[in-house]
Amino acid sequence: MAQKKCNFCGDLIEPGSGIMFVKKNGTIYYFCSRKCKTNMLDLKRAPRKIKWTSEYHRLKALSSRHAK
Repeated sequence: MAQKKCNFCGDLIEPGSGIMFVKKNGTIYYFCSRKCKTNMLDLKRAPRKIKWTSEYHRLKALSSRHAK
């Protein structure tokens, strides 16, 4: 089985764990924890603004490259 990637924090999800959320329009979201699901769907937060996500660190690294 292939590992899935969390749609919020970017961590890998082992097969048989995590949460799969399907919207009415057919969009599928995979989450590693309830924390990620709540932040994205209920609190409507953007991963790029949350310090513990891989998206935040990726953008921070890109901005530091361009600043030099």
